[in-house]
Amino acid sequence: MTPEAISAFKKEFPDILENELMAKHTNLRIGGPARLFLVAEEPSILLDAAALARKLKTPWYVFGGGSNLLVSDDGYDGLMIQIAFRNIKLRQQTVTAEAGAITSTVARQTAEAGLAGLEWAVGVPGTIGGAIYGNSGCYGSEIKDNLVTVDCLDKEGKPVVYPLAECRMGYRDSRFKHEPHVILRATFKLTPGEVDKLKQRMDDVMRMRKEKQPLEFGSAGCMFKNFVFKDESELDRLKQDVKEIPPEMLAKKSLSAGWLIQQSGLMGEKIGDAQISDKHGNFIINLGKATAQDILMLTSKAKMKVRDDYNIMLEDEVQLAGF
Repeated sequence: MTPEAISAFKKEFPDILENELMAKHTNLRIGGPARLFLVAEEPSILLDAAALARKLKTPWYVFGGGSNLLVSDDGYDGLMIQIAFRNIKLRQQTVTAEAGAITSTVARQTAEAGLAGLEWAVGVPGTIGGAIYGNSGCYGSEIKDNLVTVDCLDKEGKPVVYPLAECRMGYRDSRFKHEPHVILRATFKLTPGEVDKLKQRMDDVMRMRKEKQPLEFGSAGCMFKNFVFKDESELDRLKQDVKEIPPEMLAKKSLSAGWLIQQSGLMGEKIGDAQISDKHGNFIINLGKATAQDILMLTSKAKMKVRDDYNIMLEDEVQLAGF
């Protein structure tokens, strides 16, 4: 960034930070300094910052909770904008949540209001914007299941509202991964439910999460997408290469990435202070001083081992910035 651009941003946004370590803002606790770092507590702040970045031709990156983000050890030579507008509005059987709303908070508020549909998301880290971007899901549910509309800015900064059908939601995928947009808010349609049962469901989700995931360490959640096989011929090939596929995976036509990594004997594998969790094969954890390079090297090792063992190339789920 040029000194002139930095001065322009500091003049427009007095609270902007220089050389802010991104390790302080990601769940992996990894990442070098962002040349400029801005917390957008209102949509207008985000809009103004994005407009100025376009005008000055400054690289800029928008993120939410930092739960699914790996930032380079060299940091980000541009403007990092953290979305922190978190308003949640309940109206009869709908909820509209701003992009910075914490996903687990939306899940709890809707459940406590007797609205069913998002209670499974109580264990999903990060924000609503990130959940839509990657179509987050677990335990058989996905964010798209109750999604109605998404309000966002297109690549030119113009507001647009997409109905679900135009969001192109797929398995851990959406149009927002392929076309530059900034998600501002989303509306969900829910159904009436019994508060006690919804709370019990949330308790069950949190219990399973604590039992199966290494929550005591920094991580970016699941590193890889599960492998979804396309047709019966691919399944026949998989049955030859991958022995004793669990029946539940055959029924879902999907092989768990964590299970594949476990079958490859990589549980507990370490590079530097990065480790494939011995509790969940799809989690790479920071034991304390891991670098982004450690994470990338271990990620690559896992992908190559699964490829060599089973002729399956795992796809990354975590987002990268600054590389």
